Amino acid sequence: MVTLGAKDTATAKYMRNNKVFADAFNYLIYGGKQTIDPDSLVELDTREIELPYGGESGAEQPIQRTRDVIKSVTAMTDRKTAYLVLAVENQSNAHYAMAVKNMMYDALQYTRQVEAAIASHKESGDYRGASGDEFLSGFMKGDHLMPVVTLVMYFGPEKWDGPMSIHEMFEPQDPAVLSYVPDYRINLIAPEAIADEDFGRFVSSLQEVLSFIKYSRNADKLSELLEENEDFRHLGRDEIDVLNACTRADIAMSENQEVIDMCEAIQVLNQRAAEKAATQAATQTRIAMRIADIKNLMDAMGWTAEQAMDILKVPEEDRELVLSQL
Repeated sequence: MVTLGAKDTATAKYMRNNKVFADAFNYLIYGGKQTIDPDSLVELDTREIELPYGGESGAEQPIQRTRDVIKSVTAMTDRKTAYLVLAVENQSNAHYAMAVKNMMYDALQYTRQVEAAIASHKESGDYRGASGDEFLSGFMKGDHLMPVVTLVMYFGPEKWDGPMSIHEMFEPQDPAVLSYVPDYRINLIAPEAIADEDFGRFVSSLQEVLSFIKYSRNADKLSELLEENEDFRHLGRDEIDVLNACTRADIAMSENQEVIDMCEAIQVLNQRAAEKAATQAATQTRIAMRIADIKNLMDAMGWTAEQAMDILKVPEEDRELVLSQL
């Protein structure tokens, strides 16, 4: 059985790869246009500290929360330089409070940026020319924040059925009230929702990983997909770890293997499945014949099932199956 921890480990390691990370955000923000350069990504500390409210007597200890992957980037868009903070939250199952979770993470990141700006001003001593309001807030009028974009990467084959925003988490409300309640929407990439023609917008192995997940329960479509896409013939260990963890593909790789041909791997899996089915069918036929003999002895001699099995010398490995079907 694949544990949640195994899924988290596999997906986090995979998404930490700069090429994969950049590919996901180029798909989300720019429709596949290669705007974010993987080489421009800088990994940041994934820990966010949530400070408690209240005085010393009533305050609890600060809470440390950890994002899956977070990086900063400098991107050129329309001849302008954009400084961004990009974060990924990996999900192998739908999270029904994802909008609140991401909103908290983003707020903590903005708080960190404000605190960094304040600390920088104090260290440089440039408050001398600041206005009273700037001095009191610590954040100067000319200071700016870097936008934070958080992406939810869903690695499940099912449709994401969780709320997509804070507003969707409310019961029906008066629109006049909602107009004063800021909404917060999640940014989601989910395999089931990606049209077949849009998988080509990915330039990394995300194309193969997400399309495999989408059709992991459709054997015919999956076989067709593997035959059509040559890139399935050389997937790496990180990709296979994600597929095994999130789809239970059960694809084996030896320790010295760096890549694997998925077409051959699936053929091996299909062969194993066929052999297992044949063995199960033969076992069931053998058990059915034993049951018929046992019932005949029980009816003719008035024996118990155990006595009949003793006379027929039914092996121990068959007895439990026989008793469960009598």
